[in-house]
Amino acid sequence: MIAVLAWRPGLSNGQLVAAWRARGLDAALVSPAAAPGRLHEGDVALVRLDIVPTLDGCEEGLEVCGTLEHQGVRVLNGPEGLLAAHDKLQTALALERAGIPSPATRHVTDPLELPSLEPPLVLKPRFGSWGRDVLLCRTRAELAAAAEKLPERQWFRAQGVLAQELVPLVPRDLRVLVGDGRAVGASARVPARGEWRTNVSLGGRLEAVEPPEEALRLAVAAIAAIGIDCAGVDLLPTPDGGWIVLELNGAADFDERYSLAGRDVYDDLAAALSLDEVTAAR
Repeated sequence: MIAVLAWRPGLSNGQLVAAWRARGLDAALVSPAAAPGRLHEGDVALVRLDIVPTLDGCEEGLEVCGTLEHQGVRVLNGPEGLLAAHDKLQTALALERAGIPSPATRHVTDPLELPSLEPPLVLKPRFGSWGRDVLLCRTRAELAAAAEKLPERQWFRAQGVLAQELVPLVPRDLRVLVGDGRAVGASARVPARGEWRTNVSLGGRLEAVEPPEEALRLAVAAIAAIGIDCAGVDLLPTPDGGWIVLELNGAADFDERYSLAGRDVYDDLAAALSLDEVTAAR
């Protein structure tokens, strides 16, 4: 069996399981609580635990990965890699160590420190998703306003905030889906009218794209730096014609619109993760 390990079906998790089953793979959506009883030696667990709605950590259930590995289950997106992708501070540090272009990032725990920073900056939770609570601060006055409001947020009181240099805004960004060291899908994300964030949850839309090789190379390098098997990598073009990695998403939403050059993203991801071998071996 190939188990997509998640608490919530969500659109992407449900579509992923349905697509793989339609292609003849023995795939199922399995909760972490049920996984030890349902999975056996030779099975695969693709862990897609997400950020909790309070934006202060990852969903519970990572501890089951050790049990599954002891049972002989192949675990993809294990605890260290998944947490490094979800925790934007860990991501920033790992990208910097690997020499991968990424925005300068500062961890701020004292709100009184914010007004003294040099704008423009983007403020975001360490464990963020869906574009929620991400603030664009172009002036010190806006930083001061954020300093007053952020202490009301549970996630800020627990973990502070990340202050990230603002990469020049462009009409769209690029998300690349990487599986086991190979780019298997990509889409451009266009923000909704009047919105600067590209998140689909905020009204953004997806557009077909032929990503340049440099962007694909950086996405693969970012995944390797984090040590995760399958994740989405968000990138922006730079004024000099290059690319910069913004962040990673260990439970990235995607669908057939991410397919590259007439290929099938679900087939390509299964092939990259060697999932066909699971069905053939059982």
